[in-house]
Amino acid sequence: MYQPTDASLWSGRVDTEEPAKLACRLHQAVQPLSPVNELQRHALALIGFCSDEGVRRNQGRIGARNGPDQLRRVLANLPWPADRPVYDAGNVICQDNDLEQAHLALADRVNHCLTAGHLCFVLGGGHEMAYGSWLGLVNYYQSQAQIPRIGIVNFDAHFDLRLDSNGASSGTPFYQIAQQCQQRGLPFKYCCLGISDMANTQALFQRASALGVSYRRDADMTITQQAQTRQQLQQFMDDCDQIYLSIDLDVLPASIAPGVSAPAPRGVGLDVLEPLIQLISRSGKLRLADIAEYNPEFDIDNWTARVAARLFYLIVNGALSR
Repeated sequence: MYQPTDASLWSGRVDTEEPAKLACRLHQAVQPLSPVNELQRHALALIGFCSDEGVRRNQGRIGARNGPDQLRRVLANLPWPADRPVYDAGNVICQDNDLEQAHLALADRVNHCLTAGHLCFVLGGGHEMAYGSWLGLVNYYQSQAQIPRIGIVNFDAHFDLRLDSNGASSGTPFYQIAQQCQQRGLPFKYCCLGISDMANTQALFQRASALGVSYRRDADMTITQQAQTRQQLQQFMDDCDQIYLSIDLDVLPASIAPGVSAPAPRGVGLDVLEPLIQLISRSGKLRLADIAEYNPEFDIDNWTARVAARLFYLIVNGALSR
């Protein structure tokens, strides 16, 4: 269920002609998470979630299980401050199609990294990962005897509010979270930006309204509507103490992100997404983030992986530079 990361994934360019401190890249800074370096708080911890079982159950294109390691290869060459600690907490692997156990294993790993005082970033994997990510965050706060108002911001073409009566899938995570919130007496605070009319049935729109979801359609997220979108997001965050950010790469146009389970014919462009992501990362409220649905089987020359790396860089720089 858990595997340490293959260290050979973290390799890349070394600029020997420059001062080492000024020419550091992520592959030169990353270390395996261990009891020794867990003591160094306020670092970044990376967790891979190797699963496309949820995508398979949701009748999507499988291959996302290979996403975390391929993302590591592309992330490796990102410029990185030499004095910023970053740890690789390995991969949670869905074995024998047992998604439910994989959720619990991911929750345990997220909880572990948060307890060590790190900003946690999960690399996917299908979007079924969102339930395990959230569960780890809530379990962490319950162990601290306090649960703040946790807001979920999901950039996604889909609500992922399908009923889980036939089991969990990549289409059910936020419905599962809503059910858990009800059972635990917690408010369900969910903002979904980038919704496609073509990708969600009337039943899903009705469920989103019944659950009080704040959402915005992709057609209403043009560059000329940036101020309205930003205001909606800011109002949502103002009512939250902590933010869990989830990015499903299928929110982007297929021309930018072809390597996903369900490519978007329209999507939301980077010129719109990036300022919104920066608003979240610089808020001081971000504690957990993940990138979901990267499927290297359908990527073209690492286009999608490079976009994911750019979004990762925006999130981490904003959150850790505070």
